[in-house]
Amino acid sequence: MIEKDIIIKNKTGLHARPAAIIVQRANEYRADIFLEKDGDRINAKSIMGVMMLAAAEGVALKIIAEGEDERVAVDTISTLLESDIDDEA
Repeated sequence: MIEKDIIIKNKTGLHARPAAIIVQRANEYRADIFLEKDGDRINAKSIMGVMMLAAAEGVALKIIAEGEDERVAVDTISTLLESDIDDEA
């Protein structure tokens, strides 16, 4: 299991489009991937879960992954969350 703490950098936070990008990328990995905010843990492969986090710019999140490709999954998701994700595809 790998964990990484990050800060949301996207100016608009995790609204619908960035949440969809996160879920799409998370589903590319076999590892179980979770996002945690204020003790609430959600499945990063669930669009409803990611959107329900209501994570705004500057919010701290923890990325947790467990599985065969956990390291690359955490690296990819953290890079997205620490970027201006609205510009990502």
